[in-house]
Amino acid sequence: MSRHSARTTTRSRWVLGALVVGLPLALLPATAGAQTQAAPTAAPGTDRGWHGKPTELPKVAVMTGSGGAVASVDRDASQVGIDVLARGGNAADAAVATAAALGVTEPYSAGIGGGGFLVYYDARTRHVSTIDGRETAPASFTEDTFRKPDGTAMDFTTVVNSGLSVGVPGTPALWAKALRDYGTLSLNAALKPAERLAAKGFLVDQTFHDQTAQNAARFAKFPETARVFLRDGQAPAVGTVFTNPDMAKAYRTLRTQGVDVLYRGRLGEAIVRESNAPHTAAGVSVMGGQMTLRDLAAYRALTKAPIHSQYKGLDVYGMPVPSSGGIAVAEILNLMKAYEDRTGVTTSAVSDVDYLHRFSEASATAFADRNRYVGDVPGVPVSELVSPAFAAERACLFSPTQAQPRPIPFGSPDGSYTSCAPGAKAQQEPYEGLSTTHLTATDRWGNVASYTLTIEQTGGSGITVPGYGFLLNNELTDFNFVPLTAGVPDPNLPGPGKRPRSSMSPTILMDGGTPFLAVGSPGGATIITSVSQTILGYLDRGLPLVDAIAAPRLSSRNGTEGAEPALLASPVAAGLTALGHKLSNAGEIGAVTAIRSLGGGRFEAAAETVRRGGGSAMVVRPQP
Repeated sequence: MSRHSARTTTRSRWVLGALVVGLPLALLPATAGAQTQAAPTAAPGTDRGWHGKPTELPKVAVMTGSGGAVASVDRDASQVGIDVLARGGNAADAAVATAAALGVTEPYSAGIGGGGFLVYYDARTRHVSTIDGRETAPASFTEDTFRKPDGTAMDFTTVVNSGLSVGVPGTPALWAKALRDYGTLSLNAALKPAERLAAKGFLVDQTFHDQTAQNAARFAKFPETARVFLRDGQAPAVGTVFTNPDMAKAYRTLRTQGVDVLYRGRLGEAIVRESNAPHTAAGVSVMGGQMTLRDLAAYRALTKAPIHSQYKGLDVYGMPVPSSGGIAVAEILNLMKAYEDRTGVTTSAVSDVDYLHRFSEASATAFADRNRYVGDVPGVPVSELVSPAFAAERACLFSPTQAQPRPIPFGSPDGSYTSCAPGAKAQQEPYEGLSTTHLTATDRWGNVASYTLTIEQTGGSGITVPGYGFLLNNELTDFNFVPLTAGVPDPNLPGPGKRPRSSMSPTILMDGGTPFLAVGSPGGATIITSVSQTILGYLDRGLPLVDAIAAPRLSSRNGTEGAEPALLASPVAAGLTALGHKLSNAGEIGAVTAIRSLGGGRFEAAAETVRRGGGSAMVVRPQP
């Protein structure tokens, strides 16, 4: 029996109730001098800044219990969120505190210098809303900013490792707005655990070591980055304790002076100075950016209505533009249902080969439409792109026995769905960086947070703000440098104050008006496919949630059909190849976290079993 057919007996019954104000946190001073040292006998960070010592939980991929739940890629960060919930904070408080901690332990994926998107269910109002904390381009940007004088695109790598790639950070503004609109803690209280973690340090794991090593050469180009993140020019050793007192200072500055210190004060001045004239090693020269103090002061984190679609009786809520995640996930699910209708065979009943064939076709089709129509521009045909009628028209060319040639032409979301003619034009796949992080959080009152945040590539721009220990994003390279296709409007070209298109897909599924599942992933454009495949694996393929997360992934983005090694080594890959799919080794794809309700105030938190060294799922009160 599929998970979907079984869900009516286990769906969420999260209880509403009054919010409880979180207890104050004890400020603990930062130490001076970034350093690593041999690991102490006791694991660092048992006390995350709370009065007293909360229970420290193990790092596991799945945990069941009550009192609220948190799932992230990192044990220390998940522990911070659980401590917040255990002390009376709600899901918004836990999401912000966990995200800030991830800025410490996952500094190459997220942090103060980046942006992100939050999808939030408020149990009091029974309403889902979103906060857009995406970075913005300076007011001076135009469609020609990333073009050479001859009109061709600048070298991508050169732009990434420069101040020109840095957008106005949105993460601090999102944190402040989330706490103001949904939370019970002050920003001061919510950031104290992260400050403490940066000062006391965390154990270097294999993922942190490897990500540092992979970036060591470009980090060495920026003396401040090398000073903060390298040790004698090398990645910190696994098992040592990594401290970042400069980042502790940044958090202390933000929490005591508020986010205005970044958007209108001295922290913002430091960001503008460094992005416009990056300090580099001798003999190294990089382009400066165009950010101004006025650009910082103009920034706003925005409340937006979510993308709302339906899948087999469930309400699916995702992130609207400038993210393409909510739209693309909705279209993939709609296409999978349309394939069922066309073939008369459910997704749950087909073989693994036929399931992934359908999934690849749906993903490639959704990306064809996403690349053509979605961006931070007026007039994106959102309601049509997520409509079952549009999906039905797009599904008319689907063959259960043959893959469509890539790239698939984009469709016409015009409201008139009677044609089965192929699309007029096919576009190549644009590039999008792979680094991001995601967390999910729920509380005892039924509030739910699904939050994805990023600095774009692993290590962002490579530029660290002097004295503050955090990396700046390279999000502006998410714009297309030149039009994707000559003669076809491109919604994702740079522009003044514009937000680059994203694939971040924080998602909440509701059953009968009640939260049922929260899910999300890092991974650039593969986020959309990782989230969709997890949802389908759980709802339609009968997999337990943690197994749906762990299943080998395929990411088809209308050009690339990337597959993980475990999938490539299986008989399924041969079956897909026989259908005309051209698979390539994509290495590790995504790092999903999710939380589902078990009813009766109990939750199951789930995370990766292996990817990124395994994630961390926690609940306040673990139970069998």
